[in-house]
Amino acid sequence: MLDLITSTAAIRLIVLFALFLIVVSVAYYAIAGGDRRARLARGIKDIEDSGASTTSALAGREKESTWTRVADRVEKAGLSLKDSNYDELQLKLRAAGYTSKSAPRVYTLVRLILVFVLPGWYLLIASMAEEPPSGMRIYLICSALALAGLYIPNLFIRAKADRRREEIINGFPDCLDLLLVCVEAGLGLEAALGRVGREMIGSHKLIAELLVETTYRLRAGAAREDALHHLSDSAGVDEIRSFATLLIQSDKLGTSISQTLRVYAGEMREARRLRAEERAHRLPVLISIPLVACMLPTMIGVLALPAIVRYVREVSPAMGG
Repeated sequence: MLDLITSTAAIRLIVLFALFLIVVSVAYYAIAGGDRRARLARGIKDIEDSGASTTSALAGREKESTWTRVADRVEKAGLSLKDSNYDELQLKLRAAGYTSKSAPRVYTLVRLILVFVLPGWYLLIASMAEEPPSGMRIYLICSALALAGLYIPNLFIRAKADRRREEIINGFPDCLDLLLVCVEAGLGLEAALGRVGREMIGSHKLIAELLVETTYRLRAGAAREDALHHLSDSAGVDEIRSFATLLIQSDKLGTSISQTLRVYAGEMREARRLRAEERAHRLPVLISIPLVACMLPTMIGVLALPAIVRYVREVSPAMGG
């Protein structure tokens, strides 16, 4: 059989063509299977992204539980982590997105660790140097690092709270528009909040988490007024506090929620436009600083350079005799 195949050119071509078809078919099914697995993986990822709020909340609870255990061990050792301004600190941390009850204790623990770790790190580096610094220099640098470790967490929390507040404010008008569409389509407030929260996970994750959490509270049996108050406290933004107050008043007085949402959505869009115009009007003032610092000396040099060259070549020799 092999001799017949190798001796006849036509049979050899047929066999090679059959092998080619087999290889192509195997490669095609392998690629199709890989593409199918990739589509399934993308679908699973989309499903996971749709539940991103729950996943992130669970991850946050896991991290918080780890830090909480550390803080509990430190307190059991005899060191108190309670701050004198507990309520104010809790509001500040909640505005930054840390809603756990143990967040103030963890914040105090981090500050305490940094106060000792940063000077210790410098002392370790100084001890490994060939020429150790003087005692006064070590004292000043260690004091500065201790103060930095005391204030760096505060600056971090403040910056994170500002970014979170700005993100919520910029995305809240879109949330109001979607809520208005859902309410006018016939959904109740609870269903509208849940629907908008699921739809806004990809665009405005923070607002989606707030709305989904409020929906879960309503489904768990909490009163609408308590759930909306918790929404405003968790957000830490004046616009959402006003929104929650409007919804509570509309619910109590029996007025139309859709009309309330339409008016407030228009006000929020107008406020966002005014903020954008304010930033645009600040640009000329901000641009003038690098223009004066960089371009003005260059322009003065270009304009004065011919006169300086002429003075050096003609006037200075003439004045020198």
